[in-house]
Amino acid sequence: MARPKKEEMYRNHRITVRFTETEFSIIETAAKQANMSLASYVRTQVLKGKVQTKIEIVADVPEIKKLLAEFGKIGSNLNQIAKYFNQGGILSQEMRGEINKRLRDLYEMKYKVMEMAGDFHGNTETYRK
Repeated sequence: MARPKKEEMYRNHRITVRFTETEFSIIETAAKQANMSLASYVRTQVLKGKVQTKIEIVADVPEIKKLLAEFGKIGSNLNQIAKYFNQGGILSQEMRGEINKRLRDLYEMKYKVMEMAGDFHGNTETYRK
């Protein structure tokens, strides 16, 4: 018994459009940002009127990497504390002091991040499409 043929949509029709260098450059850049081929990008723009693009901002700042590592360590400590209490551990003065110390560390790190960010006053939603 032969296998049934798949129903596929073939693109048999072609439309030729001419662009100036500037127009083509804009379209080409937008397609790269959307991580799409030029044909897919133009097709999506024509049929749907809008292409979702994702802009990723990457910063390689050693201070931020250090803070992220610290956040990880503090998170690990907090998980150990939570596990202790979930297993029926008793809240002692020592444990209360450890919790307060970790909370202080978190607040200190928060202010370090705020200092590093400086006077950044922006709306991240502005850059999402």
